[in-house]
Amino acid sequence: MSEAAARTSREILQLLFGPRDGWSFNVRLWDGAVLGAPAPRFTLVLNEPASLRAVLSPPADLNPGRAYVEKLIDIDGEIEAGVDAMAQAVEKLSPMRSAAIALRLLRLPKPQWNEDGAQPNLRGRLHSRSRDAAAIGFHYDQPVAFYKAFLTDELVYSCAYYDEGIETVEEAQRAKIDYTLRKLRLRPGEKLLDIGCGWGTLVIRAAGIFGAQALGITLSRRQYDEARRRIADAGLQGRASVELCDYRELGKRTFDKIVSVGMVEHVGRSQLPAYFRAALKALRPGGFFLNHGIADQSPPRRGYRSTGFMARYVFPDGELVPIWTMLQFAEQLGFEVRDVENLREHYARTLRDWVANLERNREAAIAATDERTYRIWRLYMGGSAQGFARGRMGLFQSLLAKPDPERRVPLPATRRDLYRMLAVQQVGSASLAGR
Repeated sequence: MSEAAARTSREILQLLFGPRDGWSFNVRLWDGAVLGAPAPRFTLVLNEPASLRAVLSPPADLNPGRAYVEKLIDIDGEIEAGVDAMAQAVEKLSPMRSAAIALRLLRLPKPQWNEDGAQPNLRGRLHSRSRDAAAIGFHYDQPVAFYKAFLTDELVYSCAYYDEGIETVEEAQRAKIDYTLRKLRLRPGEKLLDIGCGWGTLVIRAAGIFGAQALGITLSRRQYDEARRRIADAGLQGRASVELCDYRELGKRTFDKIVSVGMVEHVGRSQLPAYFRAALKALRPGGFFLNHGIADQSPPRRGYRSTGFMARYVFPDGELVPIWTMLQFAEQLGFEVRDVENLREHYARTLRDWVANLERNREAAIAATDERTYRIWRLYMGGSAQGFARGRMGLFQSLLAKPDPERRVPLPATRRDLYRMLAVQQVGSASLAGR
């Protein structure tokens, strides 16, 4: 059986990837045989005769990732390159080759799936407040030590900004926060709301460096606890705070500026009007809202909900919409769009840095959680890097204004101020105390 499965697997690999002399990678079979290139970018490891059947059987949005999580396959080397090679090969398959592969898969043993491990326990109406809290908790309530394994002590979990002269992800995250707050033209004494504040870095920097009165809200209990601890350590209790709060529960509070970094992906298309309405209501006339989030750029740009691997292991109930959908809702409710910037290449680089950190700190990540979690996040981040690099996803910063009663918006006539070296940038040694 093993020899027959090896022959069949070789046939499938050639149908999928073409002649071996064109491969930029290796494949190692369970019997030790190695096929492919002399200097591979990665090695696809088939750990048992059922491996290819596990990877290539439907559903296609679940089983390839599931096979990796459950160790039916491994990817040694560049995880992003492995995801890209598989995605490009499947995309280019003709109907005839797909049928030939399907017939050969039936010759291989059926995979034995392991159902162990945490899965989302979501109940109630999609994007209800209780269900959103459960979905957020599933993703963000990992131990802080796990996030530190790839985010480092600074704990900034969003697209970084690799400005000129920046080499490390830590520097790029600081640059992103400063760039974001400069776009808001945040001034000392202004009241800032951070929707989805993570572990509190932006709130702490807004209060400690920019002099704002900053409030962050999150649905993650572990983020809330860590952010409060960091605010206390920074001695900013009187100027920075964080609450366990849904964006739909802000009440009558108002702010001069509002920011949301990497939260809109959890809102859902059906709730986007409520999201932008809540921000508009909470913003004073003449104020700005900077919305930073991932958008769908895959043809035909209709948007989609998380399914398969992402829904089961990573972001349950997550939804991506095209940027025009977000901006349409914002404008219809009364916002004026003043600036839109796509930073997708920055997010690809950010994710590559995170994957490198995670792999370097593998033992610490597994000690904080387990190997299953390590494998899930390595694949999720490597696959996401591939998505941004290929342009299937974009990362947009949209500056939205709430005009005053006379339809005025207090912005400079040009964008030059965004690129000036402000005094805040001179505080290069200031620590990011954790988002």
